[in-house]
Amino acid sequence: MIESPTRNPLDPNEMMSLRHWADPAGHPDLLAMDNETVVDCGWGRLIFGQTFADARTLVDTIRKEQPGRRDIALYLRDPQVVVALAPQELFIDPSYTYRLALGGPIEVPAHAPWRIRPAQPRDAEGVRRICATRKMVAPPRSFFTQLGQQREVDLLVAEDVETRAILGVVTGVDHVRAFNDPDGGASLWALAVDPQASHPGIGECLSRALAELFRGRGRTFLDLSVLHDNAQAIALYEKLGFVRVPVYCVKNKNPINEPLFIGPDPAADLNVYAGILVREARRRGISAEVLDAEYGYFRLSLGGRSVSCRESLSELTSAIAMSRCDDKRLTLRVLAASGLSVPAQIDADDPQAVAEFVQRHGRVVVKPVRGEQGQGVKVDLDTLDEVQAAVDAARHFCEHVIVEQMVPGSDLRIVVIDHQVVAAATRRPAGVVGDGRSTLRTLIEKQSRRRQMATAGESRIPIDGETERCLKGQGYTLESVPQAGTAVLVRKTANLHTGGTIHDVTPILHPVLREAAERASRALEIPVVGFDFIVRAPDQPEYVIIEANERPGLANHEPQPTAERFIDLLFPQTRAELREAAARAGA
Repeated sequence: MIESPTRNPLDPNEMMSLRHWADPAGHPDLLAMDNETVVDCGWGRLIFGQTFADARTLVDTIRKEQPGRRDIALYLRDPQVVVALAPQELFIDPSYTYRLALGGPIEVPAHAPWRIRPAQPRDAEGVRRICATRKMVAPPRSFFTQLGQQREVDLLVAEDVETRAILGVVTGVDHVRAFNDPDGGASLWALAVDPQASHPGIGECLSRALAELFRGRGRTFLDLSVLHDNAQAIALYEKLGFVRVPVYCVKNKNPINEPLFIGPDPAADLNVYAGILVREARRRGISAEVLDAEYGYFRLSLGGRSVSCRESLSELTSAIAMSRCDDKRLTLRVLAASGLSVPAQIDADDPQAVAEFVQRHGRVVVKPVRGEQGQGVKVDLDTLDEVQAAVDAARHFCEHVIVEQMVPGSDLRIVVIDHQVVAAATRRPAGVVGDGRSTLRTLIEKQSRRRQMATAGESRIPIDGETERCLKGQGYTLESVPQAGTAVLVRKTANLHTGGTIHDVTPILHPVLREAAERASRALEIPVVGFDFIVRAPDQPEYVIIEANERPGLANHEPQPTAERFIDLLFPQTRAELREAAARAGA
């Protein structure tokens, strides 16, 4: 039932709550407010500081945080006093608090390729997946079975109309239902959007929907907390009309919050692939020295052991192993000799041989013998003119070029560390979805910006000859305006650096594919490697291996523990099970 408004909207500059806290006796409604209110939000507890009369009781409550959770204490009258009572355990969160006055109706798009609805138990895995990719604490599965029992918590999801996939999630907390808030407030928490989503505006739509939900209940304002350096989120909230207010959060000094209170991050200038490894090493007490931030070089040291790395390429990878991966001809030769399935391949130097190869296989791939990030690679070629043009273009990246049998199927990346599969993910080529108004050029530029923001600048969609070729094959040009809801493929290769998306499939990986990847790593004698497979499906046994990457991007495979296994390889004495055994022995 929609509740009727009970009070006028707050002026966001009028700090009613702060005034009431300073003089509770001067505000009769405050005396009816519930005491010591704590709300379970799944990812942690929201602790309402203004409901605690005693600072020491509040500190004791904050200390009761469960392992793996992220509790937040908000609306503290004197946060500096609370932290001073437990300075070794608590800290003031470096976040801003923003407030939106819930006055008139809030516009929520009526027609979008997604629907906003309350979360249901069946959404658990979709929500948890998004939280993991965003490095946020995911609610436990049990939390979703209790949805509807907590009247003070509203969990909204954005669901793709066509695929039913969960695209985003937001948590709302109703302060009136939680503790009879005399100010009639509410708050927004844990807004997260799938970084692989091809639709724009999902986060904005979720925020608007939550605001409209609380406005309909008669709530007067909606608060949120956002990290001070999250420029993208701050820009969104200010666009929606949120303004900053002087309210602060206090949190526990736990491993999850560690980046917020340990000071400057030595990995701040590193790219995402090197940074994830340096941060995992520091978490274990391993010292890190950045050698060359631009190229991702760093040195890790513990005791008398020191290992230099360039992202996931370390001193443990021999020059021989690296050379086997660097030359795509040699890679397949070594793998074929070990009985693994690989596509047919020839050098592009002999035109007659190339012509016969194209005639025999029908569709082919042209690629430089050496190179990475999909540079110079052209796929799905079926005429000699296309092949020759692709060969000429590939020679700009490497003198030697190969023509390879094109095997239909899905792109699958399998990461192997210490000859054990750690992660597997399907890779999909970049695509856009028409809105009936925008040209493909505009849609591609928008999607490229979203991919860049979601991957710290590592992924973008080039607008080049290959993009135009891909569009032409579907009957489009860059100036075409596809109908609303029409999906258009804009690249044929699924490389992340050219806008492709990556989707974790580790739990369903077929045993044959797992065994092939581990056998291939031993054949190449390489301790860390990313294999590119072409498969019918990740849960089926048919495959070919087309490439091996000696420096795979380990940051692309959350929630799988790629960084953890990499540091395990370099410093095995810091493995979690060994640390726990040592702690038990010491006790």
